[in-house]
Amino acid sequence: MNPLSTYKTRSANAATVNKRWFVVDADGQTLGRLSSRIAIVLRGKNKPDFTPHVDCGDNVIVINAEKINLTGSKMETREYLRHTGYPGGQRSTLAKNVKPAKLIEMAIKGMLPKNRLGSRLFTNLYVYEGVSHPHTAQQPENLKFDI
Repeated sequence: MNPLSTYKTRSANAATVNKRWFVVDADGQTLGRLSSRIAIVLRGKNKPDFTPHVDCGDNVIVINAEKINLTGSKMETREYLRHTGYPGGQRSTLAKNVKPAKLIEMAIKGMLPKNRLGSRLFTNLYVYEGVSHPHTAQQPENLKFDI
């Protein structure tokens, strides 16, 4: 018998997923690099039993959002566009006029799937300005990225 035929592909579901809590310190981190690594953890792609159609990612708490860095002169020149839904309703805002927590949320949300699963994954993200957060009961672990 072929020894490879005994292996089974594991597919995670809501009952078998092991969700953990992590704290990420954004102090001195670059926005895009930090956001891409957080999106990977939220999606669950860092786990061996990753399943594309299941929320198998972890919960992530981001602290010190006000100390995030943007490279170059992006803080003064980067524009974020939105539309009101009415004709001529396009609005733009510079990065320096957006709250730092909102900058992190927008960057991470853009890296998640654009469907119901992406919306569900986004609810596992918590961004706070400052060091304190109300999730100490979940006993979150520190998550360090080698950036």
